[in-house]
Amino acid sequence: MTLMMYLGNDLIEAIPVSVDKLSQPGYLGSYKRLLKQKHFLLLQQSTLEAEFLVINLNPVKESYAGNSAYASMGQGQLMEAGVA
Repeated sequence: MTLMMYLGNDLIEAIPVSVDKLSQPGYLGSYKRLLKQKHFLLLQQSTLEAEFLVINLNPVKESYAGNSAYASMGQGQLMEAGVA
């Protein structure tokens, strides 16, 4: 998992975080504080608030047909739905 810091539409920094520790109180908060301190001057000059996003950049690959609401649809129905 990765913690990403944005300022508006700009990605400021992304750092890896441990999936196992995400549920621990204060774990993400400590990284957010660290990033805010590291980029203090940039944040001070901006009128925007820093935003944070946690994302899995390496998602688990799953079978498209087996786990999809579209699995029972035929090819024609998929094309009508804009999926195929």
